Amino acid sequence: GRAVLHVALRNRSNTPIVVGGKDVMPEVNKVLEKMKGFCHRVRSGEWKGYTGKAITDVVNVGIGGSDLGPLMVTEALKPYSKGGPRVWFVSNIDGTHIAKTLAQLNAETTLFIIASKTFTTQETITNAESAKACFLEHAKD
Repeated sequence: GRAVLHVALRNRSNTPIVVGGKDVMPEVNKVLEKMKGFCHRVRSGEWKGYTGKAITDVVNVGIGGSDLGPLMVTEALKPYSKGGPRVWFVSNIDGTHIAKTLAQLNAETTLFIIASKTFTTQETITNAESAKACFLEHAKD
């Protein structure tokens, strides 16, 4: 089985967390710094969409904890936001949900995040494939 490292992601004290005889915290901290840098580049407009335009919208595609966790954090931190892209959440297998969301977005300025622990969840994969098809339809020009 694979190690469950969500505890290490939340370990802000840097207390060693040993998995398979190795402290995973140095690697976890590298990943967290990389994530922080990426988020800063997206929010500042430095990271661009495929036509060179700044990202204006971020769509989280997931279900269960891959939807509810990010949604809760986004809502909780809204009062502290200093701007940045609009954030959308798609979790319903009903194609109407993603279709209505995609209709409001510009593929040139939208970043899709496919959130899944295993990438085998049918609802997430179906919605991701719909987002990909929409994106590729617009990007072909």
